[in-house]
Amino acid sequence: MSNSSQGWNLGEKEKKGLKQEIEYAVLVGVSKKNDPDELIKEYLDELEFLALTAGAKSKKRFTQKLDHPDRRTLVGSGKVQEIKDYIELNEEISMVIFDEDLSGKQTNILEEELKVKIIDRSSLILDIFAKRAQTAQAKTQVELAQMQYLLPRLRGLWTHLERQRGGIGMRGPGEKEIETDRRIVRDKISQLKKRLEKIEQQDKTRRKQRGQMVRVALVGYTNVGKSTLMNLLSKSEVFAENKLFATLDTTVRKVVFDRMPFLLSDTVGFIRKLPHHLVESFKSTLDEVRESDLLIHVVDVAHPNFEDHIKTVNLTLKSLESLDKPTLFLFNKIDLYRDQYFDELLTEEDKKDIETGLKSKLKEQFVHDNFFISAINKENIEDVKAYLTEKITELYQIRFPYQTKQW
Repeated sequence: MSNSSQGWNLGEKEKKGLKQEIEYAVLVGVSKKNDPDELIKEYLDELEFLALTAGAKSKKRFTQKLDHPDRRTLVGSGKVQEIKDYIELNEEISMVIFDEDLSGKQTNILEEELKVKIIDRSSLILDIFAKRAQTAQAKTQVELAQMQYLLPRLRGLWTHLERQRGGIGMRGPGEKEIETDRRIVRDKISQLKKRLEKIEQQDKTRRKQRGQMVRVALVGYTNVGKSTLMNLLSKSEVFAENKLFATLDTTVRKVVFDRMPFLLSDTVGFIRKLPHHLVESFKSTLDEVRESDLLIHVVDVAHPNFEDHIKTVNLTLKSLESLDKPTLFLFNKIDLYRDQYFDELLTEEDKKDIETGLKSKLKEQFVHDNFFISAINKENIEDVKAYLTEKITELYQIRFPYQTKQW
């Protein structure tokens, strides 16, 4: 995400964004003193995957347990010195990535101390979104989120944003440079919001033209296999990759099971601590979730923290007022789960009993019906199709109680 590609001009010193070639980074995570070590490891595993998706390889991790993060540098001065010493010994390191959001002041101080680029979690996710955005809507949403992220961090940044619109005649009498920069960013935010409203209006018109068809939306944590499942159910070619946020633009396909048509949409994956501005900017894209009749919540059951992922997705669904919608849980990657957790000495009957017990436990815990599937191996997909056909038929019968639909 270079400044030029996003229309930003932050002066001579580039502070945000990753280059296209592989860069080397160190990761920094902060946790509370009572947090278990496994938790910070899980968080940094995800941060490392984010960094790799953006084009950076992690060389080392630094962690610190603090009840009160340092106002100047987030981590303590001793930890900053430890990171600095490591960077000086490893000249290929070009950035430090923090798993928390940093203020403009903290970023500045850390860059002065460490002499490398400083990236926080939100700017890393924004970088990935900027790279993945394909449509005009997604690009506008990402740019809006970038500007909203930038606005409170202008103080102290090396910014000359007036170059975007020409410095002459743009500065009011006695107006300070920082105030001018803020005004330009606010103007840009206003323009982007208007552009987004226009695109959203076109989308609403398009959705109205779909008539009274039942709508089903795939939701879930990022990288759980939604796009692979979309391809399987709709027999289409939606981009799927083992990276975070492979899908940004909502894809909608018409699917027919047993002469029963419905619209199936694949939505952007959720993630913990998703930047607030990004959620706000992408709410229009997530209208497919709001307006759906049935949700398919896809879960990576092989992930050790899949229950936390479910809670993260449910929190986002709650913010979209969609948590109470009829939902089917698909616990994907059951083949990987067996590889990880089943002992070679277990009999087939034992394995079946374990899966049955787990399925019942998850049904009790999360209420909704569920299936164990493998989208890659097409395991239990026919059972899922039969279930969806039955539910979609019921939804049509509710929608058209006095009309027999002939499709």
